[in-house]
Amino acid sequence: MNQLNLFIELTRLQKPIGYLLLFWPCAWGLTLIYDFNDNLNIYFYYIILFFLGSVLMRSAGCIVNDILDRKFDQKVARTKDRPIASGKISLKIGLLYAIALCLLAFLVLMNFNYFTIIIALASMPLAFTYPLMKRFTYWPQLFLGITFNYGLILGWTSISEQIDIAPIIFYLGAIFWTLGYDTIYGFQDIKDDEIIGVKSTSIKFKGTAKIFLILCYLFLISSLAIGGLIMNFNMIYFLFLLVPMVHLFFYQINTFNSHDPNSCLKVFRSNNYLGVIIFCNILIGRLF
Repeated sequence: MNQLNLFIELTRLQKPIGYLLLFWPCAWGLTLIYDFNDNLNIYFYYIILFFLGSVLMRSAGCIVNDILDRKFDQKVARTKDRPIASGKISLKIGLLYAIALCLLAFLVLMNFNYFTIIIALASMPLAFTYPLMKRFTYWPQLFLGITFNYGLILGWTSISEQIDIAPIIFYLGAIFWTLGYDTIYGFQDIKDDEIIGVKSTSIKFKGTAKIFLILCYLFLISSLAIGGLIMNFNMIYFLFLLVPMVHLFFYQINTFNSHDPNSCLKVFRSNNYLGVIIFCNILIGRLF
């Protein structure tokens, strides 16, 4: 039982926000392209596959992150007790867990078409080198955004077997969404990060954080609007864009306090609701 608890802690399964933020772009991409006049069983089957893939890949990513960052984690109050940083789980066992999770994720991936399998595998190097970026650039959140929202493209190609301009527009907006929410998340550790020398957009924009967030979220909303135009969504979709705008600019920006870690975590977690809201927006655009 102790090993099971350590595995759950290592993979952050007790913190679903991570895999949900990975899942929602997949659901957006699939919903953008799916023909709802067809059999819905395939849609729900793919939704389940993307959810399982998100859980498995996020879990594997957490392990790789903890292996690469173990020395940094030991110096940060919030992360020093993580299983690998604290020595409760060895590097060898951690690697075995990561490999096993990746193999399970590959079995999930094999249910899609060949094009989707190929472009998914092509993203793996970036997915597993992302944790290194904070050593070299103040923009690791940008690399996270490119990686974390790749599922939007996969959701689209799982049906169309090709990449078009519409999912790219939504994907670019999703990258800026991640830039915003992970900058907020990074403020929890900013003091420790500055001491140990790692970089982030939280540090780069610590004096102008809200301005940076507003710009990121403006780009997200703009991409949702432009993507909606390309998809020929009706006026109801554009009216309902007011909902994510209210959440982003009135709730997140007003609630966010860069000096309060609890505020940062609360606002960060609220992005799961934003993922749901945008998913519902896309459904409205497709169904009405």
